[in-house]
Amino acid sequence: MTRWGPASEVWKIYRQGGLAPALASLYDMKSAQQIAFIRSLAREQKRQSLDHVPLTELEAVIFDLETTGFSPQRGDEIISIGAVALHGEQCPEHDQFYSLVNPNRDIPPHVERLTSITNEMAQQAPSLVIVLGEFLQFVRQRVLIAHGSGHDRRFINAALWKTSRVMSQHRVLDTMHVAAKLYPRYIDNTLDDWLSFYGLDNTGRHHALHDAMLTARLWCALVSDIERQREVRTVGELYAFLGQD
Repeated sequence: MTRWGPASEVWKIYRQGGLAPALASLYDMKSAQQIAFIRSLAREQKRQSLDHVPLTELEAVIFDLETTGFSPQRGDEIISIGAVALHGEQCPEHDQFYSLVNPNRDIPPHVERLTSITNEMAQQAPSLVIVLGEFLQFVRQRVLIAHGSGHDRRFINAALWKTSRVMSQHRVLDTMHVAAKLYPRYIDNTLDDWLSFYGLDNTGRHHALHDAMLTARLWCALVSDIERQREVRTVGELYAFLGQD
């Protein structure tokens, strides 16, 4: 009689019933459903041609992460995700996403102090795969916008690969890159510096949802300046501007 080990049993279930039942045999049902959703979204994600879309009509999601550190390759994890939908120049207060994430590791004391997210709070939060699935359901096919997007993209892609063996295909625009290109003498400005530059209140910093909302306000200010100063009005014109030497 053949004896099936855990991996062999999953493979048998996959051959008989497909991906969803196989995942369900490894994870709880909700986690399995989220993994299947994330993988299907990755297959369907298309890089739509947005070059002709006016910046004032862009449908996007501005997001921010809080993490235990700076390197997912060294074991740092996401501890919260915050996002706001952008409809042209409007950020409706009701169209937001926020969740803590259980990192399954200790949060360093200095990160607890900075973010006000304690280990006790994180231990009661949903798992990474659940929050990722809910976040991607919120984003759908829209463009992503972040400030200093390299950090956020690394963590999102590391999380997607760890949970679902896929990578994000979403377009990402970076307010830090836009601001530095528009005002090159201020290339070393931080988010706080840019908020001060535009006279924007920075209350609530280092909370993922608040930072996303502040970045949204910065984005709208930058779009106004770039249209007026450089006559950049569409997504395609913005990419061309950012690519200039």
